[in-house]
Amino acid sequence: MKKTFILLLGFVFISNYIIAQEDSEAPTISDRVITTAVPFLLISGDARASGMGDQGVATSPDAFSQQWNPAKFAFAEIQNGVGVSYVPYLRELVTDINIGVLTYYNRLNEKSAVAGSLRYFGQGEVELRQTPDEEPYIEQPNEFAVDLTYALRLSERFSMAVTGRYIRSDLKIGYGTGDGSAANSIGADISAFYQSEEIAYSDFDGRWRGGINVSNIGPKIKYDDSGQENFIPTNFKAGLGFDFILDGDNTVGVYGEMNKLLVPTPTDSNGDNRITNDDDWYDESSIGAIFSSWGDAPGGFSEELKEITWSLGAEYWYRESFAFRVGYFNESEEKGFRKFLTLGAGFKYNAINIDASYLFSTAKAVTNPLEGSLRFSLSFNFGEDYNEY
Repeated sequence: MKKTFILLLGFVFISNYIIAQEDSEAPTISDRVITTAVPFLLISGDARASGMGDQGVATSPDAFSQQWNPAKFAFAEIQNGVGVSYVPYLRELVTDINIGVLTYYNRLNEKSAVAGSLRYFGQGEVELRQTPDEEPYIEQPNEFAVDLTYALRLSERFSMAVTGRYIRSDLKIGYGTGDGSAANSIGADISAFYQSEEIAYSDFDGRWRGGINVSNIGPKIKYDDSGQENFIPTNFKAGLGFDFILDGDNTVGVYGEMNKLLVPTPTDSNGDNRITNDDDWYDESSIGAIFSSWGDAPGGFSEELKEITWSLGAEYWYRESFAFRVGYFNESEEKGFRKFLTLGAGFKYNAINIDASYLFSTAKAVTNPLEGSLRFSLSFNFGEDYNEY
């Protein structure tokens, strides 16, 4: 689909830390919405997690655990897995923005595993021209990330993982200047995962799971030597889950997860009633923000709580062949207003897993461009079986 130069500028605006305020109005909490560069790193890239309210830090391991909690790979039940996912994104606005994910893991032995993934965010085709009759110059803005993981079990029930990531963001417009170089950065994840033994209760068996992941720890990114630096989306997520093993055919898992961006809250520190890059928040280091972001909101603890998103989800498996999923995601009205319900389904036949999910917006006050998002995932598992239970 052909779009205008204005649309590309909109993408650049979303991906950068440019927060403009009216000179005559004092900033409010809603003015302090936290945004970052390369936000595609946080977009759910697989249908299973999307069907449970965009969560996966404490769910059972699968081929797409690389985004949510790479430490889960040390508990994978099948030695190898390959996952491919396709996400038509923002279909309420345009028709040619897509996210593609390719991931692979290999459980090396009883204690360790390695994994890697490629994530590509294509933002469509943009026509640029100075006059209506001029032959258009075509730009195809895109971003991608490549990462590698090593996961290790530190005990029978607990594992940790480290991940390294290379990030490339090609949003810069070279038309008329000849300078269209892409921005580059790196990031790292530190994750942990716990999975209990199967516990016998009076009417059913059960299993606990818990996970933590601090992702995208890395330097700021900028698009040229003289331009501004932008925070990448360093993020903290933590979750807890429990599987109700009702019998040999029926299992129900329930999960909860919370997320918080570990970047500064934009604040007006110089008293000019405007939030800009001249204020103190912009000078905070990426590493320092991991700690200071837990208490830097001008509104105090109540505003910090509003910067935390949470989700609830459930997954039902019948004979480990068919799955039905439901989830809910919530974000404060003053910090982004993403509120949506998700449904999903999965089918497993031998080594093949097919998943799909659908999103319903529940934020009635605003139009959600994610409304109607449909995601598809396909994964293959092969190799030696590991009996974890």
